[in-house]
Amino acid sequence: MLPHWVEFFEELEFVRGRSKNTVLAYRRDLELYQKFIDSGGKLDLFFAYLKNNGLETRSQARVVSSVRTYLKYCQRQGEKVQELAFLRPPRVSAKLPKGLSFKEFQDIYQAAVVGDSPAATHRNHVVLWLLYGLGCRVSELITLNNDDYYASEGYFKIIGKGQKERLVPMPQVLMGPIHDYLNLSRLELTSNNSERSLIINDRGHRPSRVDIWRWLAKWSKSAGFSEPIHPHRFRHGFATALLENGADLRSIQMLLGHSSIQTTQIYTHVVTSHLVRTVDEHHPLAQTDFQK
Repeated sequence: MLPHWVEFFEELEFVRGRSKNTVLAYRRDLELYQKFIDSGGKLDLFFAYLKNNGLETRSQARVVSSVRTYLKYCQRQGEKVQELAFLRPPRVSAKLPKGLSFKEFQDIYQAAVVGDSPAATHRNHVVLWLLYGLGCRVSELITLNNDDYYASEGYFKIIGKGQKERLVPMPQVLMGPIHDYLNLSRLELTSNNSERSLIINDRGHRPSRVDIWRWLAKWSKSAGFSEPIHPHRFRHGFATALLENGADLRSIQMLLGHSSIQTTQIYTHVVTSHLVRTVDEHHPLAQTDFQK
């Protein structure tokens, strides 16, 4: 086993406050690195090894980043770490997120209707409202509790990565339906009065990530999509829609819970075509004929 294995993961979780999902991702990456070391591979063949394991450039960069984080920790513990000088992540071009359009949201919203269960339909629609209306991650959605919704102010308290809290307002038009869900439909879906989860699965308990993925896959198929709608597309659609309609990057950064504005700036590339149309439609020079 790699040195300082236990201590490294303890620092990630308890000192740096990384989420369990993030810690598990580091563990998977380092286990892959461990297998490479055990196979006797030379460091200059590591990228070929990752490629042979089916990892694309972006995934390779993530593994190398995880390994470098671990090696830097070992260095701080007094270990001699020569690998750091040679193990550099590959250059990855910024991949533009594909946001969910409002038309696509409407299609999947209609497909989420359960004919014989108004309560389940209401629950399904709440899931979609929270994904698209709050821009929350699936991990944040399934951990939402009843008391995380502040009805009088109309906002949700979301616990994001690193247990960081942020307050995100729900569109006012949805406050009534959310209230009805909490006081009527939700109570029909669970007989457990001690269940704190805002979203209730078909078994009457807090949903898992698998539940959300399974629901989205089912609704996507019913809506006629060629493949399941990835939950992160709702988050991208939320950010893109706000930016296109005049929201500033700092506000979107706070709403998404990004620790760095650089992460949020990727959305500026998404709306380039929208900005071009805006200039063409509203700038006075675009309305003037300069041809002689």
